[in-house]
Amino acid sequence: MFDFNLRKLTLSLYIKEDLISNILNYLKIHIKLILFLMLTLASVGIYIFYLQNGYGLAYNDARSHLDIGRRVVESLKPGFAQLGSVWLPLPHFLMLFTVWNDFMWHSGLSGALQSMISYIATGFLIFYFLRKLNVGWFGSLAGLLVFSLNLNVLYIQSTAMTELLLMATMFAGVYELLRWSMTDNIYNLVKSAFWVMLSTLIRYDGWFLFGFAAFLVFLQVIRKGNFKKAEGSLVMYATLAGFGIFLWLFWNQMIFKDVFYFITGPYSAATQQSQLEAAGVLPTKHKLWMAIVTYFYAVVYNSSFFLVVIALFGCILFFIDKKIGIGKKLAVSALLAPLFFNILALFLGHSVLYVQNLNGSWFNVRYGLMMVPAIAVFIGYFLHKFPSTRLLFVGLYLLISFFSVTNHDIVTLDDALVGASGKNVKEVSGWLRENAGTKKGYVLISVASHDAIIFSSGMEMSRFIHEGTGEYWKYSVKNPSKWARWIIMRTNDNNDMTFRRLKNNPEIDNYNLVHKYPFADIYELKPQFVDQLQFDKVEDFSLYEGNENYSVVK
Repeated sequence: MFDFNLRKLTLSLYIKEDLISNILNYLKIHIKLILFLMLTLASVGIYIFYLQNGYGLAYNDARSHLDIGRRVVESLKPGFAQLGSVWLPLPHFLMLFTVWNDFMWHSGLSGALQSMISYIATGFLIFYFLRKLNVGWFGSLAGLLVFSLNLNVLYIQSTAMTELLLMATMFAGVYELLRWSMTDNIYNLVKSAFWVMLSTLIRYDGWFLFGFAAFLVFLQVIRKGNFKKAEGSLVMYATLAGFGIFLWLFWNQMIFKDVFYFITGPYSAATQQSQLEAAGVLPTKHKLWMAIVTYFYAVVYNSSFFLVVIALFGCILFFIDKKIGIGKKLAVSALLAPLFFNILALFLGHSVLYVQNLNGSWFNVRYGLMMVPAIAVFIGYFLHKFPSTRLLFVGLYLLISFFSVTNHDIVTLDDALVGASGKNVKEVSGWLRENAGTKKGYVLISVASHDAIIFSSGMEMSRFIHEGTGEYWKYSVKNPSKWARWIIMRTNDNNDMTFRRLKNNPEIDNYNLVHKYPFADIYELKPQFVDQLQFDKVEDFSLYEGNENYSVVK
């Protein structure tokens, strides 16, 4: 009887072991499908959650990105010139396939869609990046989960912001750089250059990665003692990876007649930073330690101090590991490009970032999000090297995640709701929607200052006269009461282009100041002047050229 029970138990254990082995083999074979479904469900579910509670459009910048794409296909002056020079064009260009649809525009899905796809792609790349580093299944999946379950990543991927698209293209460029370092296959180097080139058309972080990666390519080849090959590899890589930069410079020359208009123009980041500096609110400029501390805080707030510390240990372990070749280390060091870029930009005064602990408010804290992929990779590597810490790590990670979820600890959402990135424009846009939406007439407004108002009003783009509408803007700021039934501007604020152009114009007396709000004031044309307004779209402006006191042709 005892022997029979022992054989029965042994057979049962064998069957269970075989079953577990079959399940593991099935998971390995279908890992791509499983990862895709997991990441897709998370992405779509979170997007729907934030869409329903209205937080998906909390960032004013998200609404501005959507408006830029929409203006290309629907405005008083539609066309590619509406892409402008303030932000790099790729995110807005990608919106053109869907932003013509009102639902895709006003739900934010036209912009969020590329963020969601980027979220899924980056999750995949992190997993396979770790596998390329010979990290086991546990470490690779842990790295993937650190990225994909990050609450700030999940929120931003549900918005029309550009961080996730930038993250995906930059990480893809580094991934292909790693593959090239392992295989010396020129095809991988070309693919790396292609992805870096795309990143240079999303945000200027990509420009820094372009220079950093090109330098790494040169080092990778020159260390083998072949200068000519290193020179050739550098030229080839830089030519393709830098093509996006060339296109942007060419665009500025063609549209704005100044190759550096994006730097010197009135809406450039440099102009904004100079205004902040004059106001004494650029605390990191020429202060290296303050720049380092500020960005460190941003990284911690976007991940958690616990994860940052583990990632730091993993980073140190990786770069001192003698079993890992120099080529791999050079390629992986490109993951640190966002760290170097943001600290340098803060130090030079080219960027501004506020965190609650240091500055008393939030602004651009999402910049710390760019280090999450690197944190995920180095945590995966740490857990691979120290398997004995896995159970402790999982326990602490779950505990921290529980408190983060229950406390709604999402700093990027806080920035959008109560920080400087999310000014409240509901009063102004609501007034426009209720009082101007069904009436005839144009609204004169500066998109540089009030794009979020335009989006939130729900009105057609063709109802607004702004800096990008060419002759409409030119003649409206000269004779506003013949073109604009309503004017939206910040009175006595020279940073508002509309006020700057109208402050000495006597025709402003033809308007009533109907409401003053913290973010903008609303002016409405007095009833006795409404009959002289231009209501229809103008096809030929030659009637008005040189005629300051023209009569509107009905």
